[in-house]
Amino acid sequence: MSKLTLGEIGERAAIASIIAAAPSSINGDDAAVLAAPAPNSRTVATTDVLVEGRHFRLDWSSPENIGEKAIVQNFADIEAMGARPIAALLGLAAPADTSVEIAAGIAHGIQKRASLYNAELIGGDLTESDCLVVSVTALGILGGSQPPLTLDAARPGQHLVAAGRIGYSAAGLALLQACGTDYPQGLAELVQAHRVPELNPGRGVIARAAGATSMTDNSDGLIVDLSHLAANSRVMINLFSKEIAPDTLLMEAGKFLGEDPWKWVLCGGEDHTLLATTAKEAPSGFRTIGSVYRGRGVTVDGAAPKYQSGWVSF
Repeated sequence: MSKLTLGEIGERAAIASIIAAAPSSINGDDAAVLAAPAPNSRTVATTDVLVEGRHFRLDWSSPENIGEKAIVQNFADIEAMGARPIAALLGLAAPADTSVEIAAGIAHGIQKRASLYNAELIGGDLTESDCLVVSVTALGILGGSQPPLTLDAARPGQHLVAAGRIGYSAAGLALLQACGTDYPQGLAELVQAHRVPELNPGRGVIARAAGATSMTDNSDGLIVDLSHLAANSRVMINLFSKEIAPDTLLMEAGKFLGEDPWKWVLCGGEDHTLLATTAKEAPSGFRTIGSVYRGRGVTVDGAAPKYQSGWVSF
């Protein structure tokens, strides 16, 4: 493995190594030119920033893991609108002594995860900073005349449905915080869920086509994110405890760490599970986990949640 750093090879060579790790025929100019979208479609854009020591650690995750995670959290926001991700831009700020392999590894992870959507890294920026910062801007296409799946369209009488696991990323983080990389191998799936959360491509588009009315993703915590949806829609959301109860793996991790796994389910973010409301049956890949009522807030089996905290940026 090369020991060269970004400072030693310089900006141009560093950018070339990133492009080589995530090749695109439209990357490399002052700006990328995308093909015109199909008629009756709209462009969707979002961005997220990951800071070393706050959102990831290189002793816990590989550079490729970090790149994949950056795409998952951005593409989840695109999917949550009912749109299809098509491209990503990377802003990378790093100390001059950062290994070239770290930058290239992040780009390779971005390409690996984006390729599952037939999307690609189309450009970005590279600069020196005091710490490693990964910023991804994602672009998507919202097709057809149906409205996007915003936070303000849940209605009483609808179902709450979910696509993805809940609590796994938080449990994986708890294991890493307690054990570092010396965690029980039987719980490795939880750790990997924190390093690279799972997001099944296309579920947001499917939900919108199947008649979903609103959607968000579990990024800051189940109760926190559903509270935002409930507040914007001016409704109450009641979760069914039996449908979100910790599974065997979460229970095992809770026993090992001496923690209540319900806290990971209710408060843990970064699973990027899609959470939608619909008056119809659960769309393909989704399961019903609650109902929407008149009122305000979020309950579990009609009572206040046992845990209600979540991720906050400040």
